[in-house]
Amino acid sequence: MPRGRIIAITSVATALAAGAAAGGAYYVLHTRGSAEQTAGHFASAWSRGDLAAMRADLASPATGFDAAYAGLAANLGAERTTVRLGAVTPAGDARAKAAYTTTLALKDIGDWTYTGSLDLVVKDHYWKVAWTPGAVHPSMTGSTHLALKTTWPQRAAVEDAGGGRLDQGGVGGSVQQLTGYLDKATPKDVAKLGSSYKPGDVVGRGGLQETFQKKLAGVPTTEIVVVDGSKKAVKTVKSIEGSPGTAVRTSLDPRAQKAAVEAVRTLDKPSSLVAIRPSTGEILAVVNNRGGFNRALDGRYPPGSTFKTVTAAGLLAEGLTPGQNVSCPAKATIGGLPIRNSDHESFGSLTFLDSYAHSCNTTFAPLAAQYLAGGKLYDIASKMGFNQPLTIGVPATKGSMPKPTSDADLAAEAFGQGRITASPLVMASVAAAVADGTWRPPTLVPELKQKAQPQQLPGSVASDLRTMMAAVVTKGTAKGAGLPKGTSGKTGTAEFGTGPKLDSHAWFIGFRGDVAFAVVVEAGGMGGEVAAPAAADFLRGLG
Repeated sequence: MPRGRIIAITSVATALAAGAAAGGAYYVLHTRGSAEQTAGHFASAWSRGDLAAMRADLASPATGFDAAYAGLAANLGAERTTVRLGAVTPAGDARAKAAYTTTLALKDIGDWTYTGSLDLVVKDHYWKVAWTPGAVHPSMTGSTHLALKTTWPQRAAVEDAGGGRLDQGGVGGSVQQLTGYLDKATPKDVAKLGSSYKPGDVVGRGGLQETFQKKLAGVPTTEIVVVDGSKKAVKTVKSIEGSPGTAVRTSLDPRAQKAAVEAVRTLDKPSSLVAIRPSTGEILAVVNNRGGFNRALDGRYPPGSTFKTVTAAGLLAEGLTPGQNVSCPAKATIGGLPIRNSDHESFGSLTFLDSYAHSCNTTFAPLAAQYLAGGKLYDIASKMGFNQPLTIGVPATKGSMPKPTSDADLAAEAFGQGRITASPLVMASVAAAVADGTWRPPTLVPELKQKAQPQQLPGSVASDLRTMMAAVVTKGTAKGAGLPKGTSGKTGTAEFGTGPKLDSHAWFIGFRGDVAFAVVVEAGGMGGEVAAPAAADFLRGLG
């Protein structure tokens, strides 16, 4: 070949090489941004959960992109994501790899931190993320996802005040109304409780078992696993140690609970008894002699003459004294409302103490209209537990004493009729307020923070009421009930229904020592004849 031909070929080759080098330099020089900037933007958007911003950084659309990140919340219960970008290093021509550290805050489990990397490429002069499922977690592929595998510790106990178990077989139905029972979790339960739970797991249903589900159940040992398409775990990527449940200690006293059960067990009408420790507000016993509806805590009964204890407190606060002379006629009319006493009794002139002991409606209604209008009866009722929120750990209906709208309304409420409703729990707390001098929010689980605050009764109201309640037992409507010495109380006969002849709920509230109580017998008749003897049986059962 001629020498000039050789020179020409060599020159062309040199020119091509020079052109290629120049093209590469042009490509690199005209790439906008940097791998670090794109990786940082993607990591920041991931931390915010901004999938739209993350998709904008992708080199091309990615199948399963949204589902992969949504699965961290749906399958693992990730409530918060924090991504910290690490080193970004070259990985070949127009390629880079960005290391990251991700921390997921998993609901009811804690933080899980792992490391991974993002692949980056230059596309159309921009650095982009070359996304695969492995960008979410290094172990993920297009056919796998992350999931939780949980192993629950032994469930803790619901206990009485002495540490005895209340949540095992053999306890009475009244106790089970408080404790609840164990059941299998439904999808609705799982949505409420979090991703640690799966359908079929043991959960509490009703009562304290449900209220304190997470405390009693503890935290399961959790494995984060890679699951294939058939839902089989193929790899464990993290194991997080759980913790046992913690017992829920109630204030229930086994001796008081047993005595209460025996006191109402044989009554032929639906009956309930609640006992409270006045010095603390702790509930000692809750008993219903019929299953189903928890009358002791959720009953909405007119309290009848037991409410005269509240009215008497208001009158004493206004300056009346136990020895003051008042009148108890056979009939009275207030605001057009005709009022009579039980069995049409009339006692004429007598002391305020005796009118309370004999439960004179015709004394209390006129006195309330005279002294307790303008919201005064409402205010003293609120100081003694009515209209106060109840926080005991299980459902309980607060006592309701609406503000009177007329003299007739006020007169009816003065002796516990009208629109007033209360449960045995509420009325037991009224008796406890008299015994201690301070109304305290009743509590079944002492560790619970109360919404209501203690209310001290004014002046000498509590001591005067104690004298008056003692008289009910020694010479009043409960004289023949066989109550032990040292008992103070108040009977109630609360009419309900419609028609010419009304049925009556039988009530008795009272205290002896540091035990206050309330008994109601639905449609039981006279409080002194039915409810007070049941209270006597309860107190004798305490010993």
